[in-house]
Amino acid sequence: MSEVSQYLAPAVRVSGQMALPGSKSISNRVLLLAALSEGSTRIDGLLDSDDTRVMLAALRTLGLQIDQTGDNQVVVHGKGAFPQTEADLFLGNAGTAFRPLTAALAVAQGHYRLHGVPRMHERPVGDLVAALQAVGAQIRYEGQEGYPPLQISPAQLHVDGPIPIQGNVSSQFLTAFLMMAPMLAARTGRDVTLEVQGELISQPYIAITLQLMARFGVTVQQDGWQRFTVAADSRYVSPNAVAIEGDASSASYFLALGLLGQGPLQINGIGKDSIQGDIAFAQFIERLGGKITYQEQSLIAEREQSIAHQPLPAFDEDFNLIPDAAMTAAVLALYADGPCTLRNIGSWRVKETDRIHAMHTELSKLGAVVESGADWIRITPPEPGKWQTAQIATYDDHRMAMCFSLAVFGPVGVTILDPGCVSKTFPDYFAVYNTLVTSTQREAS
Repeated sequence: MSEVSQYLAPAVRVSGQMALPGSKSISNRVLLLAALSEGSTRIDGLLDSDDTRVMLAALRTLGLQIDQTGDNQVVVHGKGAFPQTEADLFLGNAGTAFRPLTAALAVAQGHYRLHGVPRMHERPVGDLVAALQAVGAQIRYEGQEGYPPLQISPAQLHVDGPIPIQGNVSSQFLTAFLMMAPMLAARTGRDVTLEVQGELISQPYIAITLQLMARFGVTVQQDGWQRFTVAADSRYVSPNAVAIEGDASSASYFLALGLLGQGPLQINGIGKDSIQGDIAFAQFIERLGGKITYQEQSLIAEREQSIAHQPLPAFDEDFNLIPDAAMTAAVLALYADGPCTLRNIGSWRVKETDRIHAMHTELSKLGAVVESGADWIRITPPEPGKWQTAQIATYDDHRMAMCFSLAVFGPVGVTILDPGCVSKTFPDYFAVYNTLVTSTQREAS
C-alpha cells in the first residue's frame, strides 16, 4: 500500500472471512481501569493502533509497569493510583485517552501537562473541565479557553452535592468523570453523583463504560440517562483477566461490504452479545435488504439474493446513538433509490475532523448532490452516467479512509489519499479489504 494514495478499482463481489481488531473504546477504557485497580490485569485481544499506543505510553510515563506478554496481550500492574506525580503527556488525537486521563489526573494530586496534535487542540474539552473544576480540580488552559493543551496541579477536592456535566457535545466527558469517580469518592469520603445537563448523546458508549466499571468492581447506580451515582466506598479491583471484543465500529465497513458485494462475508471477533452500541448497525443493514446471521463470536453479512442487483432503499434516520457507524451509512447512500438523510449527528463536528464538512465535500466529488446543516446531512445519489472518479481526501481521519473504500460499487474506482491514517484504529485495513473484494481489475486478470 502506498503511503501517499491507494487506488481501489470498481468492485463486483465480496466474500470470505476476516478477524476484527480489538475495540478502541473498550481497549483504552480497560487499560485505564486496570491502571486504577489494585492488582495485575491480563488484557487479551488488545487493539494495536495509534490510540492504544498513546494510552500505553502515557500510563508508562505515569509510572505503571505494563508487560507485553504476547501478540495483542499485555499485563497491567495496577497501583490504584499513578506513581509518577509529574509528567508531560503527548496524547496525539486520541479522545479516548485524552478525556479520561484529564479526569483521572485532575484528582491525582500531581503536576501534569496534557497536549496532542493540532486537531486535538481544536476538539472541545471545556464541559469536562468545568465539571472537574466544580469539585475543586486545578486545571489551566494553556491556549484557547475550552480546548487543550491543559495544565493540571494538585487541588483540595470536595463534593458538595450533585455535579452537573454537559452531555450534548461528547459522551466521552461523562465517561471520563465516571471512570474517575471512585478516586474522587475515596479522596472525599462522599458519594459522587453526576447529573447530565441536556440530551446525552451516544448513550451506548456510556453503557460500555458502566459495564466495564462493573467488571472492575464498581457498580454505578443509574437513574435513566440523567443521573449516575458512585458510592463513597467504591474501589476498583482487578478481575485478573479481560478479553477485548472486536471493534463494532470497524465491523460496520464489513457489514456494508457484505451488503454491497452480496457476500457471504464472515466477520469474526464480535457476536450477538456484544456490549458495543454500534452492533445496532447490523439492524440498519437488515433494513436495507441485508441478511445478517448472528453467532456467538461472529456475524455473517450478505444480500438477499432476490434483490441482489436492485438499488438500496432510501432512508431518513436518527444516528445519534451510533455516530461512528453512521459514516458508513453516508457512503451507502450513494447506492440508494432516492435521497437519504442522516440526522442528529452534530457530534461529527468535533471528531477527528469536522466529519459533516468532510463527508459533504468528498461525497460531492463522486457526483452526489449533498446538503448539510449543523447536525444533519442529506445525500442524493449520483444519477446514472454522472458518477465521477475522485481522489478522496481523508483529513487525517481513519474513518474517512475506511468508509470511502465502499464507494467502488458503482461504475468507477476511487483513490484514497493518505490511506495510512487508518493506523489510528485498524492499521492493516486495506490489506484485509483486498483479500475480500473482487474488483474489475482482478476479474479481468
